[in-house]
This record gives sequence, structure tokens and C-alpha cells, in this order.
Amino acid sequence: MGLKIIDKIRDGKKEEAAVEEVRQIVCKSCGKTLDRAEVVRNKYVCYECNYYFRVKTKNRIKMVVDPQSFTPWLDDLESKNPLDFPDYDEKLAAVREKTGLHEGVTVGKGKIYGEDAVIGVCDARFLMGSMGHVVGEKIAAAVERATEEKLPVILFCCSGGARMQEGIISLMQMAKTSAALKRHSDAGLLYVSVLTDPTTGGVTASFAMLGDIILAEPRALIGFAGPRVIEQTIGQKLPEGFQRAEFQLEHGFVDAIVERADLKKTLFEILKLHRLSAMEGYANFEPATETDGRPTELMRERAAKSAALEAWDKVKLARSVDRLSAEDYVGEIFEKFMELHGDRQFRDDPAIVGGIAYLDGQPVTVIGVQKGKDMKDCMRHNYGMPSPEGYRKALRLMKQAEKFHRPVITFVNTSGAFCGMEAEERGQGEAIARNLYEMSALKTPILTLMIGEGGSGGALALAVGNEVWMMENATYSVLSPEGFASILWKDGKRAKEASGIMKITAQDLQELGVVERIIPEYGKADDKALSSIANYMRKYMREFLERENKKSGDELAQERYMRFRSF
Repeated sequence: MGLKIIDKIRDGKKEEAAVEEVRQIVCKSCGKTLDRAEVVRNKYVCYECNYYFRVKTKNRIKMVVDPQSFTPWLDDLESKNPLDFPDYDEKLAAVREKTGLHEGVTVGKGKIYGEDAVIGVCDARFLMGSMGHVVGEKIAAAVERATEEKLPVILFCCSGGARMQEGIISLMQMAKTSAALKRHSDAGLLYVSVLTDPTTGGVTASFAMLGDIILAEPRALIGFAGPRVIEQTIGQKLPEGFQRAEFQLEHGFVDAIVERADLKKTLFEILKLHRLSAMEGYANFEPATETDGRPTELMRERAAKSAALEAWDKVKLARSVDRLSAEDYVGEIFEKFMELHGDRQFRDDPAIVGGIAYLDGQPVTVIGVQKGKDMKDCMRHNYGMPSPEGYRKALRLMKQAEKFHRPVITFVNTSGAFCGMEAEERGQGEAIARNLYEMSALKTPILTLMIGEGGSGGALALAVGNEVWMMENATYSVLSPEGFASILWKDGKRAKEASGIMKITAQDLQELGVVERIIPEYGKADDKALSSIANYMRKYMREFLERENKKSGDELAQERYMRFRSF
């Protein structure tokens, strides 16, 4: 935090001034003088400008670990000077005395609101948290022990990168720590990395970016080559906010930015959800309860009026801006939805929203195409037309669901995949093909709900399910009616006629065996019908998972394969 311990001054007045100086600190961001005790109560965050002070190891453990529950490991590892680097031994001794730390990382076992985890904390005060052979050894050994004891791992990352005084031996720690985490992952165990300021260099290029879930503190500097290195190496001036946590979130490399005050609770929720995910089966529901929102007389009247709609009427309803969205259903059906971001390659695509949640106590992965609720919202979500990185984000979350034995539920409403030049440059076709390829063999149940438009391959890329359900006024087709008419009849104005012969309605597709269930809309899928529709979905989602509950991963994949093999 930059707090100075001032020597005791015997003169009374000077001693009083010295004590006052210790009680106050100056924020290096806003420059204001702060009350130290208030900063501590605020989790070491400036209460004037929200600047995040760097946190000592003991304070980090105190903030996130239950009292008296942390047991340190491997504090007796002996440091060496592998390159016989001049004055390195003396420098290590001096920094140990100054910080009270044995090395740049502290590892051990602790509890977070009662949930067990192996925890590691890097400390910037120890040679800028650089990764020498002891840091690498402590992390690798702790992860190995976590694998043996079947425990999740949480690492608080903070580093300037490789330790220059150890040269190539430091470089080897990147591979060593990554290999240990690979074995931990192959054992089906959870790893959460928390990126704090700064996380750079070899740590970023190894254990920091390998989390199943990657969290970051606000405005933390995160990058491989630090800003100073970039500017001095290639002479490029970097924009404001470059490599900060918000930049990394936008570019798909971070799942969520979490305020420090919320971090312990967030980690607890993640640990608890993954512990419950490890339970056998897919239908570990809480006892069913009576819920409000069952169809009223008004809903039944609305349903009767919609029964005779023609195909073109359904097309217009499916495209309606005020139609209930994926986020509407997620918020109504599931509990404690935690959105996860990014494809880990290029960007976070807002056209696809995904994360983890509970369905009446059963952990699930939920993914939906989000169109938007008004013009501004539609633009932000690109009108529900996913880009390649959106499909890659969805696939990342589905593969994660498979690892942790969570069912996957997808909500599809898209006119089709985004067809812009940049989407083609980044491999739109490959991204869709990869989803079809991987989803076909996913060893966990997949349920798809067509809630609006189901446009071509862009919809199918999220619809390789064990079952596919469809809203009664939704559509699902090889192409839009306008495109169909243009190709076959050279006249896009015949779209209404085309919609009548394309067999794109839920009723048509159920007859063709493309969908297993039609979901009633009670007249129109709007806010008035949300509770009724959501309760219907929830009831039959539970029944679906109960049907799939005792099947092995291979059986689920074979069932899905045969479903599509029959067409």
C-alpha cells in the first residue's frame, strides 16, 4: 500500500505528527489523503476514487479465507542461485527480511465459507512477484497435492513475469506449472485464477490464463508484454486502458471482473456450484414447490386466438422486438445465474450470453442467443447474429459443462450467423462446423429451446441437442422466407408464400420429427405470459433431466448421434 513505518521520535510534538502520518495515506490515483483504517475496512480500496491498492499476502488471505482455516504448505523449500547470479543471494535475504515472506508466492489449504480449496497468493513486494524456481515449485507441488486430494485450486496472480536472475530456469517454470494444471484438469477438478494488478509476462503466459474460470479485479494490468516493454521495443504508443482488466474482458480473455468486496462470496458460489456438479446424475433437484404463474383464464383465451395463425403470422411474431428473450427466460427459470465471458481467443460476443446457474438446485450451463429488447439493445447484441467468437464462447462453456458433468440448456433466437466481412475473416464457417462436430459427441445432456427465429446453420450451431423443443410461434428453417423466395423464384416479395410451403413452424417440424415438444406461448410470448411459459419450461426441463439422469456420457452422445443420423 505504500505505507511507511516511521521511527519513534522522542520529542512529544514530533511523535504525535509521526503517528498522524501513519494513520493517513495518500492515494496515488486521486492524490487525496485517506484515513488508513477506513481504507482497510474498504478492502484496501480508495473510498474517494475506487483505486485498488495492492494487497499483502496476509491481508489477501484474511479477506477471502475463513478465520484460522488456512494451513500454509511448502514454506521450507530452499532457494538456490541456479545461475550463480551476482548478489542474488543477498537480494533474496534482504527482501525476505523486509517483507517477512519466504518467497513470492504463499500456498496452502483453506476454507471459503466452509468450502475447501487449495489457495495460492502471489505478492508483488517480493521481487515484483516474479516467478523463480521456488515459486514454480510451490505452485506445481500445491496443484499436485490438490489433484491427489481432489480439491479445487484458487490462485491469486500478481507478477512482473519471469525472474531475470534465474534466466532459463525461470522460463522452465511456465511449462512445469502448466503441466501440473493439465493433470489437475484431466482429473475433472476446478481451477480458478484471480488476476490482480499487475499480472504480466511468463505468469500470464502460463498458470494465470489457464483457469476454468478467470476472474479479475477492476482495472488490473494484465498482459504478456507490459506497456513499457511494448513502447520501448516497437515504439508504439498505447491507448488509454490498454491491457487493463476491462480490455481483457472485452477481448474475451476474462470471465468476469469482480469487485474486491464481492470476491469472497463469488468464489464461494463457484466452489459450491462445482461441488454440487460433482454429484452423481443430472437431476439433483430440490423438492418441487407450487409456483405462481400457472395459465390463467386470460392466458387460455390468448392461446385460443393464436391457434389458427398462418406461417407468415408466426414469422412476424418470431421476429417481434418485444418478444421474450433468452435473458428473460434465464432470469425467470434459473437461480444465481453467473455470466461467463469470452472465447479466450479474440473477443466476447454479446450476441451470445452464457454461464452457470441452478435449475431447482441442479447445476446447469445455460447459453442463449440474445437479440435485444429495443433499438439500442439490439445494436449492442448485433441483433442476435453471432460472430465466430460467439460460437467459440458457447463451445468453451459446453466443453466446461462436460468436464464438470453439468447439463447444457440452450435458447436459440437468431435470424442467422453474422455474415459481415470480419466474420468471414475470423472463420465463421469453421466456428459453426466446430460446434456441430463437438456437440455431437458431448458426454452430457443437451436440451435446445427454439424461442424465436431459428435461422439456418447459425441456429443449428447451438441446437445439436438430445432433444429440441420449440415455442408454438417460433420458426426454424434452412433460410429466411425472403431468401428462399429470392433463390427459388427470383422474387423476395413472395416471402409470405414461401413461408407457407417451407414447413418452418413448430407444428410442421414436430410432424417431421425435427422437434420433440411444442411450448405454448399463451397467445404471445410477451411479458404477460413470461411466468406461465417459464413454469411450463421448468417443469419439462426437470422431466427431461430425470429421463437422462442415469445414462452414461457415452449413452448420451450415442443418443444424440442417432437422433441426427435418422434424418
